[in-house]
Amino acid sequence: MSDPVSSSQVAQSNLSASAVLGFKNRGDAEWVRLRGLQFSALPSQTIRRVYAHGIMAILVAYLYFSHIPIVWLVGWLAALVLINLRGTLFDRSLIDTDRRSVEAAEYTRQTITSVVSGMLWSVPILFFAPLGTDADMAALLVITGMLVTGAIVFYPAAPASVAASTFILGAATITHLVLSELWVLAVASTLFTITALVGSITVGRTFLLARLAESNLAEKEEVVSLLLREFEENEADWLWEVDTNRRLRSVSPRFAFALGLPQAAVEGQSLMQMITQPDCGPSDYAPSLRELAESLKARENFSNLIVNVYLNGRERWWELSGTPMRDERGRFIGFRGVGSDVTEKRESSEKIAYLARYDTLTSLPNRLQVHEALGDALRYAEKWRTRCALLMVDLDRFKAVNDSLGHMTGDKLLAQVSARLKAILGEGQMCGRLGGDEFAIVVRDASDGDKIDLISQKVIAALSEPYEVDQHTLYVGASVGSAFGPRDGDSVENLMRNADLGLYRAKDKGGGEHCRFEPALHATAEERRRLEASLRTAIHGEEFVLHYQPVVDARKETIVSFEALVRWNSPEHGFVSPGKFIPLAEDTRLIVPIGKWVLEQACLEARKWPEHVKVNVNVSPEQLLEPDFHQDVIKAMAASGLRPERLEVEVTESIFVRDAATARNSLEKIMALGCSVALDDFGTGYSSLGYLRTLRFSTIKVDRTFVQGAAQNSNESLAIINAVVAMAKSLNMTTTAEGVETAEEAELIREMGCDKIQGFYFGRPMISDEARRLFKRHPYELKVG
Repeated sequence: MSDPVSSSQVAQSNLSASAVLGFKNRGDAEWVRLRGLQFSALPSQTIRRVYAHGIMAILVAYLYFSHIPIVWLVGWLAALVLINLRGTLFDRSLIDTDRRSVEAAEYTRQTITSVVSGMLWSVPILFFAPLGTDADMAALLVITGMLVTGAIVFYPAAPASVAASTFILGAATITHLVLSELWVLAVASTLFTITALVGSITVGRTFLLARLAESNLAEKEEVVSLLLREFEENEADWLWEVDTNRRLRSVSPRFAFALGLPQAAVEGQSLMQMITQPDCGPSDYAPSLRELAESLKARENFSNLIVNVYLNGRERWWELSGTPMRDERGRFIGFRGVGSDVTEKRESSEKIAYLARYDTLTSLPNRLQVHEALGDALRYAEKWRTRCALLMVDLDRFKAVNDSLGHMTGDKLLAQVSARLKAILGEGQMCGRLGGDEFAIVVRDASDGDKIDLISQKVIAALSEPYEVDQHTLYVGASVGSAFGPRDGDSVENLMRNADLGLYRAKDKGGGEHCRFEPALHATAEERRRLEASLRTAIHGEEFVLHYQPVVDARKETIVSFEALVRWNSPEHGFVSPGKFIPLAEDTRLIVPIGKWVLEQACLEARKWPEHVKVNVNVSPEQLLEPDFHQDVIKAMAASGLRPERLEVEVTESIFVRDAATARNSLEKIMALGCSVALDDFGTGYSSLGYLRTLRFSTIKVDRTFVQGAAQNSNESLAIINAVVAMAKSLNMTTTAEGVETAEEAELIREMGCDKIQGFYFGRPMISDEARRLFKRHPYELKVG
């Protein structure tokens, strides 16, 4: 439409008499719109006007044929024919005024035609009536009354014209009656004229409002049609419609494509038969299909219903929404809705969900599931006054396998270990991998204490059998520590810690043993006490040193950051593995001062590197639980002069298990300073998927087990890495692949889209002087090699 004023705006305006007649705001956008709606209907009403004028003119000619000269009568009829012909031709020129602007001249011309027509009809009243009889006069008044009434009823599109001709006829009639001193009829004629004028305006307003409503509806239908066309063109969604018998109708091309058949082949077919397996009856429907069938049967709205469908022998997942349709009488005529194929989305979600709850190397439940199962078992034991048990399993001599044959062989060995553990377990027992070579078995009902001894012996015997891995015959044993709940611990953490103490005792005995937790585990407690005492001394005795492992750009192979790794060389205990003293430091909360020292030293060292190189510092959950941890970060950066953008804090998924709210608050404060946060060891322990949307991590670090699995063409590892990379890109995060040890692994990771790489292939952890020499060796490219 060229008119800038929409019909919805006009419909809301107050249609006064002057607006209906066209006297108000003549020539503006609203006036043009209203006249266009009125005049576009005139061509359809012209024929009725012509018929009415012709019939009434014949009646007048019949009444006065013998009373007036024939010349006058013929002249009057000819003038009447000419003015009606002119009006008819003009009305036909107005047929497109609902699509174009109406000019003021057209309105004037149409009004003049009506005025002239009214004047011609005044001639019989003023000039013919005095020459006839009183009966002729009465008939003439009836004819003019019918003419006026017919004009109001059958010519509502031109209220201004009807009002003009009505006024002229009324004035002529009143004048004649007054001159004839027929006072009663003059008064009646005056009242009739006033009523006719009001009626013409009222009918005209009603007609105009109806036209406005039609125009509004047409515009809305046009908008809906446009939206539907746009919706149909969307590659992921389609429309569907069924009749009262749930048979498809009005099948769209996209819906037919989703069904995998031509439109003609599916039109009129049963919807449920099209999306279920052959010969599948309602009683055999999957739960989602049954829910769909029940909604259709109950004629109820449904939204975002995930339905498991079968198309051409393949399983797919659809997301459907539908609403019942009813005709103008309220009768049900079928269903209409929208749908989309969410198979790929669901599979991706399932991969991510699997990653969150399962260890991908062994396919065993991860630490999160072990926590949940143990918590459930404790609640069950407390409720029914029984006992549950936790067995901690650690492989003996596994480190020697890793050191001598490499991590790939070690990972394959762990996969076989998990298969043997699965075969041992029975009902009410669950095994999970906690990390490394440590496993946990949750026994829901441990009322019979001998049952735990039996399970432990089976585990030790099964895991001590030889393994065949890559043409190597390997021998590893297993040590088991156990604790009973709630006797040995009424919480998950306490029970795991006490089972771990039993495992320490079994290890101290040389391995291959099962030891239950006892309150007096003197040897283990003494070792931990001495190690803890040494650890406290080490904090102040400068026994710690930082090593730095390079992280490189996957494409350019240039250094983008170093990960700071703490090492402890104790005068009393010698070199202590981080895997041994870090957990002890976390248990005793000594990790807080150790972590503070690491943060300060790493920032000081990073200040000596090129400006674009970051430093990555691992932060323990214990540190994040400190309310003023962000102040430690501020002090470290202030003391070193390091810009916040050059510090990246690395956290593991375990931060989301304890006090997730406090940890999140600490991370948000760090991010507010300008530092970035990386999620380390993603997918190996706890589930943090819910926080990936709310916490703006800068980097997700892909655990080395996935990298090794992908290098061995593991479809599962490849799929998980692809899912993590895709998820990171959608959340504007980068990815770092850990544990890359060969050129082939580096190339594979590069092709899979990871942004950064870390591993022995590009550099082992090194002291600060060695790290700085890398920059001196390659001052421009800063490459590792």
